[in-house]
Amino acid sequence: MQTWITEFMEQFGYFGIFLMLALENVFPPIPSEVILPFGGFMTTTTDMTIPGVLVASTAGSLLGAVILYWIGRMLDVERLERIVDRWGGLLRISGKDIRKADAWFDKYGYWTVLFCRMIPLVRSLISIPAGMSGMKFGVFMLFTTIGTLGWNVLLVLLGAALGESWEDIAGIIGTYSSVVYAIIAAGLLLLGFLYYRKRLNTGKARG
Repeated sequence: MQTWITEFMEQFGYFGIFLMLALENVFPPIPSEVILPFGGFMTTTTDMTIPGVLVASTAGSLLGAVILYWIGRMLDVERLERIVDRWGGLLRISGKDIRKADAWFDKYGYWTVLFCRMIPLVRSLISIPAGMSGMKFGVFMLFTTIGTLGWNVLLVLLGAALGESWEDIAGIIGTYSSVVYAIIAAGLLLLGFLYYRKRLNTGKARG
């Protein structure tokens, strides 16, 4: 996939970067840690500029994020509640749990969007719960733009600085991703354990 991505970018320049980043947001297996550093590297071998690469990459990322945001708006919390009320018993999840999660996202969602825009894979998917929660579109775009621009600037500048060694960045990002995913997984397991223990204690108290 990496060879296809780099050849496409070499052929179409700024438009290739724009399209690759839009697809990366909608289809996360396309890695931004390849697109952005290579875009930075291209500024050292072609007439492309770092500001131009940043504009193209950020515009593509925002387009992909907007698509996923509106998919989330179409799903919405009420529709998800109806699904959970019907089938959630299999996973011991209720509509009340969905409302609690939605309330949490309403309170902390802006900062969650900002932070998650700088985590591979999660950076794309976070747009869906933002849409589902009904986050104001203007605020969503503000925090998404800030997080996206920070991520893009870092990787494009690294690609330009490393030159022909730009591929080394993928390994660094891979290590960074593994650490972040491990932290997220540990946090989810802890939350799951605390939730299960609370439900268990509640059941004993009722019994």
